Amino acid sequence: MVRTAENDLSFGRLASTQMVNAPELSIVSPVYRTGSMLRQLVKRVVDSIPSTVPSYEIILVDDGSGDDSWNTIRSLSKDVAGLKGLKLTRNFGQHAAIAAGLLASRGEWVIVMDSDLQDRPEFIPELLSRSGLGCPIVLARRIDRKDRWSRRVGSRLFYNILSRLSDIPASHAIANFGIYHRRVIDIILRMEESHRFFPMMVAWTGYPVTYVDCVHDGRGEGASGYDLKKLISLAIQTTLSYSDKPLRYIVKGGIAISFLSVVYAVIVLIRYFTGKIVVLGYTSIIVSIWFIGGLLLFTMGVVGLYVGRTFEQVKKRPSFIIQEVTYENASH
Repeated sequence: MVRTAENDLSFGRLASTQMVNAPELSIVSPVYRTGSMLRQLVKRVVDSIPSTVPSYEIILVDDGSGDDSWNTIRSLSKDVAGLKGLKLTRNFGQHAAIAAGLLASRGEWVIVMDSDLQDRPEFIPELLSRSGLGCPIVLARRIDRKDRWSRRVGSRLFYNILSRLSDIPASHAIANFGIYHRRVIDIILRMEESHRFFPMMVAWTGYPVTYVDCVHDGRGEGASGYDLKKLISLAIQTTLSYSDKPLRYIVKGGIAISFLSVVYAVIVLIRYFTGKIVVLGYTSIIVSIWFIGGLLLFTMGVVGLYVGRTFEQVKKRPSFIIQEVTYENASH
């Protein structure tokens, strides 16, 4: 059966679901235009889950794909025990889709992985093994990434800048793939940020982390949903949401420029009184005006972005809206 959710369904509604007969393990995967890969993904996930896991569920979240993904998820939910599908009303973004899946999950341990087959399901047993050692967060560390060189360089640059600006460790080798204890997931779900970036939210919790080196595959087919425009937008929004350092850098820059202007004024006065300046420089005045004007516009722009981010937050709109939910079978 497919149940249609009300249009205002968000965190609170789904979170109130009773944790009846909760499975040991939940696997959450956001889906965006990867419908042709889902059957292979689910088969590899099911084949990879050790027999020692008494029960599990698989949650696929269709993030407004616009292709055949939702029909495939509905079909899989009829054929695969423990598979649940969520359909969002539109494309809210990968990390909002992850949040929807986390909210629907019931397992004591939750694995988050992408649906494009770049995260190998065959590493699930090793993640489970490490989690059994008592570490609440086990992250897959990607080695020998198969992305395009431009994507690898952009990713490294993005995470280096984000780590420096936020003071929260971030690595281009770490994405969403990992296993997380329920107490970590519950804390993340209590965060009410309008912009969600799952790796940074995990890092912010401060729980101990261990790593598993995992081979990173190329995308099964098609192109990534993150084009250059989306990557730039993600970088800006994440920086604004998790760091106020740009504002502090602006303050420091303003102090430095003020100091340099005083030094320059002293130099000009000395040159004037020693007769080395006969005609005051028109060019230097124009350059100074343009420089200070551009700096002021830049400063106001950065402050405006933070004000806009605050405006988005205080509206308290849901991070996602669920349109349909499938419940076909009990947990495996």
